[in-house]
Amino acid sequence: MSDLVNYTLVDGVATVTLMNGKVNALSPEVVAGINSALDLAQQAKAVVILTGQPGILSGGYDLKVMKAGPEATRNLVASGSALTLRMLAHPQPIIVACPGHAVAKGAFLLLACDYRIGVEGSFQIGLNEVKIGMTMHQVGLALARDRLTPAVFQRSVVNAEMFSPQAALAAGFLDQVVAVDQLMATALAAAQQLAQLNPKAHTQTKLKARKALLETLAAAIEADKLTGLD
Repeated sequence: MSDLVNYTLVDGVATVTLMNGKVNALSPEVVAGINSALDLAQQAKAVVILTGQPGILSGGYDLKVMKAGPEATRNLVASGSALTLRMLAHPQPIIVACPGHAVAKGAFLLLACDYRIGVEGSFQIGLNEVKIGMTMHQVGLALARDRLTPAVFQRSVVNAEMFSPQAALAAGFLDQVVAVDQLMATALAAAQQLAQLNPKAHTQTKLKARKALLETLAAAIEADKLTGLD
């Protein structure tokens, strides 16, 4: 793969690890690397585990790119939104093993996966766009509205509230919280369980269940290209 995204395939489980500096910033290269990893996993018909470095999944989009101008911002957000859409429709199950913080687009990665595992500790999970001066994009609003509880949706996207792992579990960002040293073992166990699903039934049911969301997100991607984050 690359120095930014590591891909391994063992016993039908593809592990995709983000490795872009201290906060695992999502740059155009990282987004491309995740897409390449998903290509390989899809070819192998493997269950996917997406994870990061100790203490963090991702702190969100690369701020250097986001500060480079409106065009660079729109292009990065569009590619990230397309990745979200792809993950939600990916034929095989995607598990996220979140080793700590997941902020902004990092938290949206959680919301795009089929099963989300976090870890205990003083970590923050949430959508801080409003706090850092970014109007929430249409794709983000649609995804958060679909996967978060109604009360938390308002607190999260409008107030930029951040959540501890246990609070994130109740909010809808996570499905399970485990001790740090149990994260990958738990993710592998979940992968082995999900690998027992009938592949065709899983894919078709996923697409049926998410049909309205996927259509909404596709339209939102086009709307965001016109309006940006203003």
